[in-house]
Amino acid sequence: MSFRAILATRSDDGAISASLQTLDDTALSDSGVTVAVDWSTLNYKDAVALAGPQIIQTFPLVPGIDFAGSVVSSDDARFSPGDNVVATGWGLSQTHHGGYAQRARVPGDWLVKLPTNINTRDAMAIGTAGFTAMLSVLALEHGGVSPNRGDILVTGASGGVGSIAITLLAELGYRVVASTGKPDEADYLRKLGASEILDRALLSAE
Repeated sequence: MSFRAILATRSDDGAISASLQTLDDTALSDSGVTVAVDWSTLNYKDAVALAGPQIIQTFPLVPGIDFAGSVVSSDDARFSPGDNVVATGWGLSQTHHGGYAQRARVPGDWLVKLPTNINTRDAMAIGTAGFTAMLSVLALEHGGVSPNRGDILVTGASGGVGSIAITLLAELGYRVVASTGKPDEADYLRKLGASEILDRALLSAE
């Protein structure tokens, strides 16, 4: 079956470019779970991937470090056609075709079934940024950080990870101090739950 995908290629002189291409299933892995991709996200890492060879390790490759969609076919008994799933990381956009395509095929271990109350669009609205933010909050809690130990600083506050971290921490009862280089985003950050806004220049000043 043919499908559309953004394909990153590298020329003989090392220049990386990306274009919209028509591929077919032979471009995918020989085995695994085939997913009709509904949504992916645009992350900082995705932009870096097209700027140099540090991220993408094999060419040609479909970028996109995450995706959500529905299972089309599966050689893994844990997944059936129609299951809504999400994938993030696992070498997507590095050594394996990623989410910027209408179809993907990955090992079942890379997929997580979505609960029935979260659709594929909502899953990617949270995306890798939300996943990273939640892992960071869990790591803080595991390290013994709690709301009664004082303010907590979120840097890069207006970015994807930072903005979700503010919301999570505020909901958990932390007093959040948001550091940003975009002072015009102050009202937005307060709406997310930040109690105080700091210009990041203050943190980097000598």
